[in-house]
Amino acid sequence: MSRPDSKKAALIVSTLASFLTPFAASSFNIALPTISAEYSLDAVSVSWAALSYLLSSAMFLIPFGKIADIFGRRRIFLYGVFLFGLSCLLLAISPSGFYLIMLRALQGAGAAMIFGTSVAILVSEYPPIERGTVLGINSASVYIGLSTGPYLGGLLTGFFGWRSIFYMSIAICITIIVFTILKLKRDKPESSNEGFDIVGSFIYSLTLLALMYGFSIIPSEQSLIPIFLGLLGSMIFIWHESRIKNPVMNITLFRHNKTFAFSNLAMLINFSATYAINFLLSLYLQYLKGLKAEEAGLILISTPVVQAILSPLAGRLSDRFQPGRIASVGMAITVLAIFPLTFIYEDSSIEYTVTCLALMGAGLAFFSSPNINAIISSVGRSLYGEASATFGTMRLLGQMLSMGIALIIFSAVIGRAEITPPLYPSLMISIRIAFMIFSILCIVGVFASLLTIHSKKVETHILEPLKNEGETR
Repeated sequence: MSRPDSKKAALIVSTLASFLTPFAASSFNIALPTISAEYSLDAVSVSWAALSYLLSSAMFLIPFGKIADIFGRRRIFLYGVFLFGLSCLLLAISPSGFYLIMLRALQGAGAAMIFGTSVAILVSEYPPIERGTVLGINSASVYIGLSTGPYLGGLLTGFFGWRSIFYMSIAICITIIVFTILKLKRDKPESSNEGFDIVGSFIYSLTLLALMYGFSIIPSEQSLIPIFLGLLGSMIFIWHESRIKNPVMNITLFRHNKTFAFSNLAMLINFSATYAINFLLSLYLQYLKGLKAEEAGLILISTPVVQAILSPLAGRLSDRFQPGRIASVGMAITVLAIFPLTFIYEDSSIEYTVTCLALMGAGLAFFSSPNINAIISSVGRSLYGEASATFGTMRLLGQMLSMGIALIIFSAVIGRAEITPPLYPSLMISIRIAFMIFSILCIVGVFASLLTIHSKKVETHILEPLKNEGETR
């Protein structure tokens, strides 16, 4: 059993790390217009400044999760925080837009090492009866990072320049590194006797690169080639992973663990249905309602503030009740929040929007930490790193799909044109179509989450014969 001091250290380190990455991302996004003006970036380059981070994180999450299980989560976590801090320093002195995009990819690799280990470090220190509570605290720190990032980032950019947001992230990284070295005990690798699947990792990373690049240039006809190559790579990856002893992604978990499979599917659907909502409402509030950016931002924090308040409660409930049930309720609440947004018009009240956003915050709070609890609790201790990296990848893929849906709708309804007053009616139609699609996705997500309820935990000794079976094929 873990000592109280080691449990507290794991909670503090994981909470700080969970605040760091969303804070760094959201504060960077608020500074993008200023960065774009300084480097004279076109729209495509600005998009890649954000996309390269997501791409890199998604490409390396699963491999680093497996590496952490083999070599130790604390070690990989420290490397990740150091790499993240180093990339922040280099970004602060970046001489051009090209270097900015490349360094954002480096930062994404550091974030992948953090994503793939921080939650695993946390849950490995706490027994199942307390796990939902600490995951709720962890989720709250994510939402606090998301909500404070734009405002602190805006203040720092306005008073000290956009480079100052990276210096603040460096300070947080140093704090995490010092506390981890001094307080967090060294962990024993859970899978030190296993090899690392280099071929599978290579296929996996290239597959995600092809798919995400293809999604990023939809609806261009050129997107068909990378998407096809990505789908082909997915089939090759699944075939390869099901036939080796130590795969980088444990396909048997998806095949034989219903809770793990459907909880990850529910997370993918949830982020696909919710990530682009703030983007769409930002356009709605500024273009159609005529609000200033800071006024729109004040309204949009309704969701993360409610999430931060309710996430610890949701986590505690998932300790007392089946986590899949709580997550399903959260997804259902999210449906009730998004569906009314399909009826907004230019003259809809601000209170209507705020109510929907606050309700969505409640839905996401009751979905997120219980869903993570369901995923982690469905596997044995030696698979925590893989499980943590897998749901992190689902989150990133969902973010990409959500933005892809919005871009496809905009292209079909508005076309490649600047949004001007004559196109405001088309913008309104696009937003409402997107909300309708997102509502349908959430309804599907409710059923995916409900399918997790009656499954049991899968331990390593159960999976071992399945690995051997795949190896002999």
